[in-house]
Amino acid sequence: MTTTQSLPKRPLGKQGLVSSIQGYGCMGLSGFYLDKDVPTGQTDVEDGIKVIHRAIDLGVTHLDTSDIYGPYTNEELVGKAIAGKKLDCLATKFAISFGAEGPTIDGSKEHVRRSVEGSLKRLNVKQIDLYYQHRVDRTRPIEEAWQALKELVNEGKVKYLGISEASAAEIRKAHAIHPISACQLEWSLWTRDAEADVIPTCRELGIAIVAYSPLGRGLLTGQYKSASDFHKDDWRLQGQPRFRGENFDKNLALVDKVRALAAAKNCTPGQLALAWVHAQGDDVFPIPGTRRVKYLEENVAAAHIKLTADDKQALEDIFDVKQVAGERYDPDFMTTTHQSGAKR
Repeated sequence: MTTTQSLPKRPLGKQGLVSSIQGYGCMGLSGFYLDKDVPTGQTDVEDGIKVIHRAIDLGVTHLDTSDIYGPYTNEELVGKAIAGKKLDCLATKFAISFGAEGPTIDGSKEHVRRSVEGSLKRLNVKQIDLYYQHRVDRTRPIEEAWQALKELVNEGKVKYLGISEASAAEIRKAHAIHPISACQLEWSLWTRDAEADVIPTCRELGIAIVAYSPLGRGLLTGQYKSASDFHKDDWRLQGQPRFRGENFDKNLALVDKVRALAAAKNCTPGQLALAWVHAQGDDVFPIPGTRRVKYLEENVAAAHIKLTADDKQALEDIFDVKQVAGERYDPDFMTTTHQSGAKR
């Protein structure tokens, strides 16, 4: 299914932010998910800009990036792409760095201030529409970061605030200091753990849900058949158990079961999976990413697919939580997720 129909908009959160009903996740343009057909795996900057421009042409007014993507190069690419363009929601994030010992999370006031200045410069903007705490620093009170973020709003450097991969309790603490407009979390047919308490908490507080990796990091599209379909340095193979060994084979089998359902809806498996995320409610804004215009157009078309209650149930029966093989991250990075925060 393809379409040239533009994306409508609706409020994102309760503080005044507006967004197209589907955004574009820019991460894959700068590392992590690598292009097998390119020796370095990296998307050319000009090609990345073309994809972003096409997204904007199709009505995408919500771009999502982070200082850790690259690191830094993704914000620079986005900054070049949006020059002279109008967006409703330019979103970026702070807090994560990667070192030899694994991920480091810094929620200190000093780091918040250093980070926002760097992002403003790389994006070449005077104000960031939506600024997320990418991960919660659990070595210090969350209030420290959020007092600093509140100051950034008061100073006009940031317009609205978001949080990512936070537990329900952490969301409540942050929201008490300054209203949260959006909570970003992984939500797709094969990642549904946030439905237990994080998503209900967001809905209770009027916080919009920005669903990252709504296509299961590409696996739900049906494009991948074996590990050889990935670049050897692709992060999915390095840090995500679902893409390795028997787990990968078992998860591919689940995707195969979706093909008949997708054919009946005259769409691709990926479009059906993305339509399922859209069907979760008007407070949900998926941000699928891709390096290719063809798949970008398919993703935008998915926003217009309507699922029946039977369609939803059939998909959920296939992707029962017990059927998905493997954790979404290796143990070191799982400590940065809302699941780890809930255990504190």
